[in-house]
Amino acid sequence: MSKSKKIVAGIIGVAAVLGLVGAGVYFAKNGNGKNSELAYVEKVSTLTGRSQGSLNSFAGVVEAQDTWKITLSSDKEVKEVYVKVGDEVAEGDQLFAYNTDEVTNQIEQEKLELENMQNEINDIKAQIATLTAERDAAVSEETRFDYSTQIQSAQNELKQSEYNVKSQQLEIDKLNQTLENSVVTSKMAGVVKEINSQEKLMENPDASFMTILASGAYRVKCYVNEQNLSQISEGMEMTIRSRVDEDQTWQGTIASIETGDAQESQETEGYVEDSSASDVTTSSKYPFYVSMENSDGLILGQHVFVEPGNGQGDRPDGIWIFESYVLQEEDGAYVWAVNGDGKLEKRKVELGEYEEESCEYQITSGLDEDDYISWPQEGLKEGMGTTKDVEEAADFSGGDEMDADVPSEDGGDEMDTDAPSEDGMDEMDTDAPSEDNLLEEELKEVE
Repeated sequence: MSKSKKIVAGIIGVAAVLGLVGAGVYFAKNGNGKNSELAYVEKVSTLTGRSQGSLNSFAGVVEAQDTWKITLSSDKEVKEVYVKVGDEVAEGDQLFAYNTDEVTNQIEQEKLELENMQNEINDIKAQIATLTAERDAAVSEETRFDYSTQIQSAQNELKQSEYNVKSQQLEIDKLNQTLENSVVTSKMAGVVKEINSQEKLMENPDASFMTILASGAYRVKCYVNEQNLSQISEGMEMTIRSRVDEDQTWQGTIASIETGDAQESQETEGYVEDSSASDVTTSSKYPFYVSMENSDGLILGQHVFVEPGNGQGDRPDGIWIFESYVLQEEDGAYVWAVNGDGKLEKRKVELGEYEEESCEYQITSGLDEDDYISWPQEGLKEGMGTTKDVEEAADFSGGDEMDADVPSEDGGDEMDTDAPSEDGMDEMDTDAPSEDNLLEEELKEVE
């Protein structure tokens, strides 16, 4: 082979080696050309408030403003019940009566004992009178002193007996009070919701014997998801809307939020990234109560919708999302959405009205409630993978500068010679001869 051909072959060999090294570094960093970053996405129905526990709409049920749970005295048993479940009662109506036979017998025994105490007091008084007369008739000082000692002892006994009589009378008064309260009357107007039998109370001692729901004043019980808990507060105005007639509404305010009474809820999303995986999330929800100015037309147990009282219920139907999710460009509006393959795409949407109070756009086409979208940020690109787990999502908070380790589309960016190889071996030797240096050496050899 001629020297000129050797030179050409050497140059091609060097170029091939450098090309393989560069390709190895590129694929090591890019996972054989596949982007390993994942974009966090959320369901549109969650963002628009259509899902349970969202800010824009809550499912609620009408219940009594006040509930009276009646528990039985541990030392009493029910003799007779005057009402049944579903009965309407007024304040002062008789509900049930305790069995008073034992109390009546006990009162009679206590009265007999009291009578004996009274007789004992009379005897002590008579004894004191006799001792006093005998002491006054005595001649010697020693005899008179002895009588005085007996009189003092009798007087102390009299005081103790008088105290016992008072205690006995108090016990009798207490039993008489129990006798008078043997019939329990309602302290408010309402409806009898529940009556538990004696057998059920024995199985569950903490249960209430009878429950009365107050009538005339209703409230609505709802639940809020833990993600939206910070977005509601006590005193917040709310609109209650009928499920049957959406034009029928009532006004109210959030009276209380029971953060200490959390319940676990499990929601399964319909979107999956592949056929073998599903997205199941478990979160806590908290009950809150909405009191109403006027509850005319509502009935106990009625199911309703509850919305923040800021006019959201009067705006046009459709999908409403926060303006920060919408990309405004010269040729229209876009959102970052998930396509049928679970990958991110830049999807064009049609905008309707804009609501300044809530900073939301109405989406008239291009997006459904079952779609998933991502909040626009630097680093998103079409075709990248998606996740509904924020812990798995990539962090794009590093700024606007491109990663110097990732070659540009035209391959113009320089290769990072300090990057480690895929198997974690030593860094590439930055002193290795370049292609120009090798060419120069070959030319020298030819000369």
